[in-house]
Amino acid sequence: MSSMLIGSFPRPCSSSLHSDDWRTVNFKLGHSLDVLGSYVPAQSLRNGAERSYAVSFQRHLVKHHVRGIHEGYTFYKGGEKKIVVNAASGQPLESESGASASKSTGKLAVNAIDAFYRFSRPHTVIGTALSIVSVSLLAVEKLSDFSPLFFTGVLEAVVAALLMNIYIVGLNQLSDIEIDKVRSFRRTGKNGAASVCVWMSHLTEGASPFAQCPVVNKPYLPLASGEYSVGTGVGIITSFAIMSFLVGWIAGSWPLFWALFVSFVLGTAYSIDLPLLRWKRFAMVAAMCILAVRAVIVQIAFYMHMQTFVYGRPAVFSRPLIFATAFMSFFSVVIALFKDIPDIEGDRIFGIRSFSVRLGQKRVFWICIGLLQMAYAAAISVGAISSCLWSKVITVLGHVVLASILWTRAKSVDLSSKAAITSFYMFIWKLFYAEYFLIPLVR
Repeated sequence: MSSMLIGSFPRPCSSSLHSDDWRTVNFKLGHSLDVLGSYVPAQSLRNGAERSYAVSFQRHLVKHHVRGIHEGYTFYKGGEKKIVVNAASGQPLESESGASASKSTGKLAVNAIDAFYRFSRPHTVIGTALSIVSVSLLAVEKLSDFSPLFFTGVLEAVVAALLMNIYIVGLNQLSDIEIDKVRSFRRTGKNGAASVCVWMSHLTEGASPFAQCPVVNKPYLPLASGEYSVGTGVGIITSFAIMSFLVGWIAGSWPLFWALFVSFVLGTAYSIDLPLLRWKRFAMVAAMCILAVRAVIVQIAFYMHMQTFVYGRPAVFSRPLIFATAFMSFFSVVIALFKDIPDIEGDRIFGIRSFSVRLGQKRVFWICIGLLQMAYAAAISVGAISSCLWSKVITVLGHVVLASILWTRAKSVDLSSKAAITSFYMFIWKLFYAEYFLIPLVR
C-alpha cells in the first residue's frame, strides 16, 4: 500500500535551500529512511511499533525525524516546528511550537557529551593514553618504582597529552569541514524497490526516488554535520591547547613541556591552511608529521619525562625503548597512509595529494599490510633473542598471533566498500592498542 506524506521538505533553488518552501514526497510504507538516505526494511513500523530515524543535512543543519505511528508519521525541522500528519488522510492532527524547549536537561547533556565524544576522535584518545602508560612502564626497574611519584608523573603526562591531542584533532576537523562534507553518490533502490532520497540539497521537482543519492564523507563529525559552529570549534581547541601547556608548565617537566610544544607545532602545521603550511597536502611530509609525533615524541619524550624528571635518573636509550620507537615508526607510517584510503574522494576534490590519490586505494592498502607484517616479523626476531624466557615466550607468541589475525582479516576486506575499509582502519587501531600491551614486556 502506498501513501502520500506531507512534510517539511525544503525545495531547492539553485544551490541553496529555503525553509519556507514545501513539497510532497511519495514512498511506500514498507520501508523507512536510514541516516545515509538509503532504505532499510522497517517491518517494525507496522503493528503500532515506533521507530525514529535521524537524517543529518549538511551545510544547512536541516534535521528531520521520521516516526511511524501505525500509518501516521511525524515530521519536524530543526526543533522549531512540529506537524503530525495522518498518512491515510493527509490531515494535520496536532501542531505545537518550541519542541526543543521540552527536551530535558539530562537529554541535552547527553547530546552535548556525545557530540564532544565524536569531536575528540576517541580512537586517537585511547591510543595516546595507552601509549604514554606503556612507555612510562619502560622506565620501571623494580617494584618499589611503583610509588605515588610514578602515578603522579603518569597522570601529568596523560592529562597534558590528551588535552593536546584534542587540540590537534579538533584543528584538523576545522580545517577539513568542506572536505568532510563532500558528497559521493550511490543508488538507493532498484526497479520498484521502495526507497527515497532524502538529501534535500540534491532533490529536485519530479526527481525519482530511485535516483543517485549523495552520501556525506563524515556526517558523524560535529563540525561537518553542523552540530558545532566554527566558533564553538575554535573555542574548544584554543582552551584545550592552553590547558595542555598549563598542565605541562605546572608539572615542571621539560621533557613533557617540549613534547607538548613539538606536538603543537607539528599538529598545527599539518592542518592549518596558511602559506607554506597545511602539510597534509603533501603525502610524504604528512606521513613524517604523524611518525614524528606517534613514534618519536611519544616514545622518547614521555619516557624521558619518567626517567629523568620523575625518577631523577640519567637519560639512557634502553633496548625496549629502541624497539618501541622502531616498531611504532612502522605503525605510524601505516596509520598515516591508511587513514586517507576512505577519504580519497574528498582529498582528490580539494587537491590533497595523498598516497591513496596518487597510487590508488588497493595498492596503498597492501603496502600498509606489508609494512605491518615486516614490523611483526622484526618484533618476533627481537623477542626470540631475548635473554629473559618469559619475555621471549610472550613477545614471540603475541606478535605471531597479531600477525596472523591481521593477514586473515586483510584478505577478507572488500576494497570497493568504504564502510569495510573504514572498519579495517579501526581494526588497525586495535592492533596499535594491543602492541602497547606487549611493549612493556620486551626485555
